[in-house]
Amino acid sequence: MNSRTPTDEQACYVYGIVTSDADPSGLEGIGDPPAPVTLVRHRGIAALVSDVATDGPLGTAADLQGHARVLDTLATRGAVLPLRFGAVVRDLEAVADELLAPHEEAFLSALEDLRETAQFTLRATYRQERVLRDVLANRDIARLREDVAALPEEATYYERVRLGEMIANEIAAHRESDTAIALERLEPLAVAVSAATDAVGDQAVSASFLVAKTNWNGFEAAAEDLARDWAQRTTVRLLGPLAPYDFVTEAVADT
Repeated sequence: MNSRTPTDEQACYVYGIVTSDADPSGLEGIGDPPAPVTLVRHRGIAALVSDVATDGPLGTAADLQGHARVLDTLATRGAVLPLRFGAVVRDLEAVADELLAPHEEAFLSALEDLRETAQFTLRATYRQERVLRDVLANRDIARLREDVAALPEEATYYERVRLGEMIANEIAAHRESDTAIALERLEPLAVAVSAATDAVGDQAVSASFLVAKTNWNGFEAAAEDLARDWAQRTTVRLLGPLAPYDFVTEAVADT
């Protein structure tokens, strides 16, 4: 489903897809004040929706937080397929007829695949002083750094470029190694893994794990052990349980 802007003053904002027996009670989504979340059902599936005004902006920080809050809360109650932020449909009938009915089989299959699971995301960042010390353990880098420091800046342009490249490559090697270690320790507790390959700056590891509900406690304990082991080198954050943003099927991602 492509996001679109209806012409009426009120429309339906769609957060995601759940089974028709899902419980959205107590959930509030986007808007000011936040609108209550309800279900639009079609046979065995349903869409999580709330009213949204079409005469105002959509995309404030509060809206983004509301979107994630609805999906992440539902993920603790059952399977949920998150839609991209900004999915607006003109009315309840269109939600049922144009979103749910044409994709019923794909949605049911995806929900079954994600049953009793949620996403956990591990993010680790390097402590700058420590990573610099580790980088300078490379003798070639340390030697070139000393040479550059001993000469005027205008005389060392190419050497400084080369030094920057060597430092970046060394950090990338550390990042690759640390990601492999994190996956080795956490992947056995997960159903699926999605690791970032485009990390930059001081980011050490960014990986998402789809974890069965029966393993949530064990996964969190293993992540805490990793954070303790890396405490001198990195700052580790574990986010979850979350909606399975990184594990939706292509059929759902293209909706």
